Amino acid sequence: MNEANVGGAVTRLRRAQGQLAGVIAMIESGEDCAKVLTQLAAVSKALDRAGFTLVASGLRYCQAAQERGEEPPMSAAEMEKLFLALA
Repeated sequence: MNEANVGGAVTRLRRAQGQLAGVIAMIESGEDCAKVLTQLAAVSKALDRAGFTLVASGLRYCQAAQERGEEPPMSAAEMEKLFLALA
């Protein structure tokens, strides 16, 4: 796995990291609960999207390997298991 193959997952994770730092700061400063939870939901969604991006990238990579006649690094069942772990 390298950054070129994972789409925008790294960018999404960096953005989520910044959002999470903001949520922590909001809690520490006594921000309104509804605002904190709204931002926390945004962080959660960003993490989910990063995970799904990684799975999609992995599927494409494995399919391309298979089309080249190579043994893919993961089976379809293994990729499905990873996908379902995110759901």
